[in-house]
Amino acid sequence: MKVLIVGSGGREHAIAASAAKSSKVEKMYCAPGNAGIAEYAECVPIGAMEFEKLTAFAKETGIDLVIVGMDDPLVGGLVDELEAAGIRTFGPRKNAAILEGSKAFSKDLMKKYRIPTAAYENFTDPNAALAYLETAKFPIVLKADGLALGKGVLICQNLEEAREGVRTIMLDKKFGSAGNEMVIEEFMTGREVSVLSFVDGKTIKTMTSAQDHKRAGDGDTGLNTGGMGTFSPSPFYTEEVEKFCEEHIYQATVDAMAAEGRPFKGVIFFGLMLTEDGPKVLEYNARFGDPEAQVVLPRMKNDLIEVVEACIDGTLDQVDLQFEDNAAVCVVLASDGYPVDYDKGFAISGLERFREHEGYYCFHAGTKFQGDKVVTNGGRVLGVTAKGRNLQEARANAYAATDWVEFGNKYMRHDIGKAIDEA
Repeated sequence: MKVLIVGSGGREHAIAASAAKSSKVEKMYCAPGNAGIAEYAECVPIGAMEFEKLTAFAKETGIDLVIVGMDDPLVGGLVDELEAAGIRTFGPRKNAAILEGSKAFSKDLMKKYRIPTAAYENFTDPNAALAYLETAKFPIVLKADGLALGKGVLICQNLEEAREGVRTIMLDKKFGSAGNEMVIEEFMTGREVSVLSFVDGKTIKTMTSAQDHKRAGDGDTGLNTGGMGTFSPSPFYTEEVEKFCEEHIYQATVDAMAAEGRPFKGVIFFGLMLTEDGPKVLEYNARFGDPEAQVVLPRMKNDLIEVVEACIDGTLDQVDLQFEDNAAVCVVLASDGYPVDYDKGFAISGLERFREHEGYYCFHAGTKFQGDKVVTNGGRVLGVTAKGRNLQEARANAYAATDWVEFGNKYMRHDIGKAIDEA
C-alpha cells in the first residue's frame, strides 16, 4: 500500500521508521517531512495545514492510508476532509480531537464522567480570573485553553506571578487565540507518567509507559519546552497504578467520548500525575507524544500498520499489543537558546554512526537538506534514542550516542532519566 504521513518532527520520523518495517507498505510519502524522514519516505513540500493540497496529493497519488501525526491538523479537521474524499485516515475527527484542542472541554468531560483530575475553573473574562485568584491556594496552574506547542502552561507560586500569568495568556495573548479561554487548576504534586494508547472508538489498548522532561534545563529548571527527553518504561507505573487507571481513567475516557457523540479513533495520550490520592489526569493529547513516540514505538513488537488499520476498522479488540521486555531512553539535542531564541543552519555531522549500531536511533525533529548536507532547522534538532536491557543501560547508551553527533550550537540536558535511580 501507499502511505502518507503528515508532519515534520521526531514523532513523524519515529512513525515512519516503524511503518517502514511493515510488509504492507510499498511506498511511503511524508508532508512536509525532514532530512531524517527522507531515509524512509519521499518528502513532499506540502504543509500540515494545507488541507486542500494534502487531499489533492493523496487522491492523485493513490494513497491508501494517511497517518496524521501532528495536533494542529487533527484539531483543524484534516481527518474529516480526507475521509470525505474517500481516503482512509488514522487519527481522530475534529469533534474528537477537541479532547486535546480544548483544555476546558477535556476538564468538563472529566468532571461530568468522574474521571480523576485536578480541581479547576474555566474563565473567558480576565477580570473574573483575577478575582478568583484573590482567594486561591498557591502554587496554582494557569493553562491556555487551546494548542500552544506544549508551552501554554504556567505554574505560579504566588498571587503576583498569577496576575502576570493572566496578563500573559489572556491580555497579551502570548499564545495567540489559545488564550481566549483559560483554565485555572489546582497544583498537583507527584510523579508524572505518560501512557499512549490505541483506540478504535470503543476499545482501548494501552502502550508501554514513558516519562517526559519538559523543562529546558537540568534539574527541571528553565522554561517549558516541547520535551527535552524521555524514557520508557516508567518504574513508577506499577501494576497497581495500571489497574486503577484501567478501571477509572482509560476505558472511562473512551466511553465518555462515545457518549458525547464524539467517538475517538486514533491515539489518546494520557498525561498522568501519580498523587498521594491516586493517579489523576493532567492532560490528554489526541496523537502520539513527542518525544514519547521515540521511545515507545521502537519497543513495539506489532506491525504498526496492522494496528492502525484495526483502529480504523473497529477491530482493535482482536489485536494482541506487545512490547519488548527492555527499556529505551531518548535525549533531545536542541539548538542553544531553545525555546526562546536560537540560530539555525548549522551542519550536522556523525549521523551515519547510527546505521552501524543496532538498538540506536537518531530521530530528526528540526533538520533539512542544504545541498548534500543535513543542517539544523529548528529548536529541537534530534532525538538520540537507545535501547538497553534496563533503564540504566539504555540511559548510558543514549548519552554515549549523543557524542557521535555534532553541530554548532548543540545543547542538551544531562539528567534525562535521572529519576530512574530514585525508583
